[in-house]
Amino acid sequence: MSQATTAVPVPGQATEADTKATGTRRGKGLRGRKAPSAEDAGAPAPLWVKIAVALICLAWFIPVFGLFITSLRPRDAAQSSGWWTLFTSPSTLTQLTAENYAQIIEQTNLPTAFINSLAISIPATIIPVLIAAFAAYAFTFMRFPFRNALLVLVVALLVVPNQVALAPILNIYGSLGLNGTFAAAWLAHIGFAMSLAIYLIRNYMSTLPLEIIESAKIDGASHFQTFWKLIIPMSVPALAAFAIFQFLWVWNDLLVALVFVGPGTNQPLTVALVSLLGQEGQGTQLLTAGAFFTMVLPIVVFLLLQRYFVRGLTAGSVKG
Repeated sequence: MSQATTAVPVPGQATEADTKATGTRRGKGLRGRKAPSAEDAGAPAPLWVKIAVALICLAWFIPVFGLFITSLRPRDAAQSSGWWTLFTSPSTLTQLTAENYAQIIEQTNLPTAFINSLAISIPATIIPVLIAAFAAYAFTFMRFPFRNALLVLVVALLVVPNQVALAPILNIYGSLGLNGTFAAAWLAHIGFAMSLAIYLIRNYMSTLPLEIIESAKIDGASHFQTFWKLIIPMSVPALAAFAIFQFLWVWNDLLVALVFVGPGTNQPLTVALVSLLGQEGQGTQLLTAGAFFTMVLPIVVFLLLQRYFVRGLTAGSVKG
């Protein structure tokens, strides 16, 4: 006669049922537990870092604030004392006036110069971004002869000073009748900015996953469809970062605007402000008002796009 045998648990040894129950409880605990985020894992910034950032921000804000106060002071007061005396002598608050702004609007036709600056800056920002994006896509995802050599040549152009090309370009524009037109400034800014634009955008595109490009090829997408529907939306941080750089450079540019556009009906803000300063130094009180006026739009553009700024510049610098 056979007898049924039962497993006797050994002290200190877990049974199969206990193991399953423990595993179930652990699985539920892991699934119910929230994974730590990067913000939770990151330690707070040290005190010296906060102090350093505060000092940098203060060092940037003080000159801007001083420029604004000076733009509201009369010429005699601005030349006899510093803007900080406004706080040591509160009675001078009554001297603040907007007369400087009224004069620059009357003498330089500032609204027209503002529109001219926009007419130069916007195309000179959008066009190189689009062209550089096409070139960066080709250098990153397409295979053609001498690709690396061409990329090295494009990047090497960064070391060539823009000033050496002003005279030859001016002669070419003169023969084509482009001097004094917006197109002359557009072409100059596009050519000068192309090397850096391709370099920055190509570095960012090199960090994008190749699996997306391969999946698009399998689905039958062309290079243009892949570029426009996949790469451009994913490259917005790099495009915005360079757009900030280019807009600020073109908006604040005086050399290219003075050489290729010059004074006249198409003059931008920078050329119009230079005309305020006389040969003997008269009109300095108007320059502060004009300078602060020109700073408003670049500050607004930077604040609107600043969340893309660091992401676009740092992407591609470290791969891992």
